Amino acid sequence: MRDRSVILGIETSCDETAAALLVDGEIVADRTTRQVLHEYYGGVVPELASRAHERLLAPAVQSILNEAGLKPSDVTGVAVTYGPGLAGALLVGLSFAKGYSGAMGIPFWAINHIEAHLWIAQLTHGTLPLPSLALIVSGGHTLLIAVEGLGKYKFLGSTKDDAVGELFDKVGRVIGFPFPAGAQIDKLAIEYIGKPVLFPVSRVKGDPYAFSFSGIKTAVLGHITKVGARADSGTVRLDDEERKAICAGLMNSVYKSIAAPLSHALSEKRYEALIVAGGVSASKFLRQQLAKLTDEADVRLIIPPFHHCTDNGAMIAYLGHLLEINGVKSSSYAQDVNPSARLHQERVQ
Repeated sequence: MRDRSVILGIETSCDETAAALLVDGEIVADRTTRQVLHEYYGGVVPELASRAHERLLAPAVQSILNEAGLKPSDVTGVAVTYGPGLAGALLVGLSFAKGYSGAMGIPFWAINHIEAHLWIAQLTHGTLPLPSLALIVSGGHTLLIAVEGLGKYKFLGSTKDDAVGELFDKVGRVIGFPFPAGAQIDKLAIEYIGKPVLFPVSRVKGDPYAFSFSGIKTAVLGHITKVGARADSGTVRLDDEERKAICAGLMNSVYKSIAAPLSHALSEKRYEALIVAGGVSASKFLRQQLAKLTDEADVRLIIPPFHHCTDNGAMIAYLGHLLEINGVKSSSYAQDVNPSARLHQERVQ
C-alpha cells in the first residue's frame, strides 16, 4: 500500500474525538465521537475532554483502519490538529500523531484547525474558486477571511466578544436545551411561522468587518427572564410558542449581524465565492438566508455537507493531503500545540 497516499487525520481540539483516512485524496473511513459527558456540565470541561480523548482516540484509529481494510503500516502520513483549541485536548492528538509517525517512519503535518475548516469544502465541491471570502462560524470562532490560495490568507475581521456558537450555548443553557444548543435553536427557528421576538442587530463602530454578539445575548437573556418563570434548576420555563418566537428572533438578529460585514466585503466585487465553515454553518436557517445574500451579490455559496461542518478528522486528513501534494515537508517533532493559533502563523519545519 506504500505506493499509494494513505493519510490518517486526527482531530482532538475540543470535545470531538475524530479520525479519518484518505486514500489518494478520497475518504475511505471517517469516525467522529462526540463526548456527551459534557452535557451534564452545560459546556466543555477541558480536563474531562483530554481524558476522554486519551480513552477514545486509539480505538477510533483502529476502527477506521479495520473499516478500510488497512494495517497501521499502510498509512503513509499523519495529519493532526495543533491549534487552535484546548491545550490538553490538542496535546493528546499531537502526541499520538508524533508517536505514530516515529514508529512507522512516516511524515506528519501539524494542521491549523481553522485552515482545515476552510478547505474541506473542496473535497465535495471541487476546486475552490479564488479569491474567495470565507466566514468561519463555530463555538469558539467568528472570523472573516480573504482566501487567495493554500496558505495565502488575509484576516479581515472577527467577533469583538462572543462567538456565535458560544451565544447559542449561553442562551440554550437558560432555556433548558442540552449542550450544545445550536441545533435545537435552529430547529425551532425554522419551524416557527409566527412573529419572532425582535432583538437588536449588533454593529461595531469604525470596523465594518467586525462582529459583535454580546448585545444580542444581553437582550435575549433579559427577555427570557422577563417572560418566563425561573425554575429550581436555574433554567427559565417558557411555553412552546414563546420559546420558538425567541429562537426565531435570535436567529434573525444573528444573521443580520453577520450579513452586514459580509455585504460590505462582497460589495468590493473581487470574490468568486463565499465559503462558510465551522459548526454553526450546519444551521439550516443561516444557510437559507446566506443563499439569498449570495444570490443578490452574484457570488457562489460554498458550504460543506452537514457532517463536515462540525469538527471532524476528514478535514484534517484532507488538508494533510493538500500539503503533501504541494510538497510541504513533514513537521518537526519540536512542533508544540498552540491553543490560540492563527492562520498567519507558520508551521515549525
